[in-house]
Amino acid sequence: MSKLYPLLMSPVFDPRPWGTTDLSPIYPNHRFDEKIGEAWLTGDNGKAANGPLRGKSLAELSTQYGRALVGEAADDLGRFPLLTKFLFPHEKLSVQVHPDDEAARQAGQPCGKTECWYVAHAKPGAQIGLGLKPGVTRTQFEQAIQQQRAEELLNWINVFAGEMIYVAGGTVHTLGPGSIIVETQQQSDTTYRLYDYGRPRELHLKEGLAVLKEKVASGKVIRPAPANIGGTKNRRSPLVASSFFAVEMFELKEPQDFRTTVDSGKRSVQILVAVEGCAVVEVQGAEPVTLAKGDAVVVPASISEFHVRPQWMVEFLKAFVPGVSLPEPAIRT
Repeated sequence: MSKLYPLLMSPVFDPRPWGTTDLSPIYPNHRFDEKIGEAWLTGDNGKAANGPLRGKSLAELSTQYGRALVGEAADDLGRFPLLTKFLFPHEKLSVQVHPDDEAARQAGQPCGKTECWYVAHAKPGAQIGLGLKPGVTRTQFEQAIQQQRAEELLNWINVFAGEMIYVAGGTVHTLGPGSIIVETQQQSDTTYRLYDYGRPRELHLKEGLAVLKEKVASGKVIRPAPANIGGTKNRRSPLVASSFFAVEMFELKEPQDFRTTVDSGKRSVQILVAVEGCAVVEVQGAEPVTLAKGDAVVVPASISEFHVRPQWMVEFLKAFVPGVSLPEPAIRT
């Protein structure tokens, strides 16, 4: 069995009708002939791009290595816990909903899909639809779908670069054009499409309306201001913490040490996603890995310590599993 080491992930570019051929804010050296909506970084189908495990998927590696890869903080030691990706909405996404854990398990699925969105870029006027307007019922929303005016009953909010939005399972939602989002979510791709502006794609009204919640704890996360790390010029900003995932932003100008042991005392796999700049991820006894804008590096839980050395400057998100039950984050709409 090959020894685990930091894994550079190959992004998987997924065509979507609402996407764009211009991903240059994140991937300036890539050219596309079709509209790309998503760049998947981690998840079952994400594959390592470096070292002896090159070409192996995270699903294969989770089955093979279990706790050594995902850590004891994850609920399922044989399954990679978090899916991360960039979203590039150039038109409105379909109005959709994902089940929470309870609804998903009733349908025979391993888990629901609670997610969060970090706004990496946003043009003036960029909006998201998040939840129903106050007082709107499921029945009223179903009628609006039939009348082709479902988006009128959504709670539309402006978004700005640097914000984090928490999207609890059961929240009806959509993204408008003009932003670039880094999504971190439970490892599930269960999506019920409720309304799609007349696009010829399948809808899932029965399933979606059954899991839709009229009141949800979703919105912009209220979080502390960034703070310097020790006596360095480096800055850390906690973005969101829930029972499913925690995400932090780091801005490094000097080398910084990290650990895979989280506050619960358990170890968790760490996912680093660069949104600006470049760095090198170093672990004793392993080849260094370059982390550049648009890249993701997965640091296995069995690696107790790792070192991030910026090349001038780097900004990256670090996502992990807390390994403890937490209240839903404080939000504002």
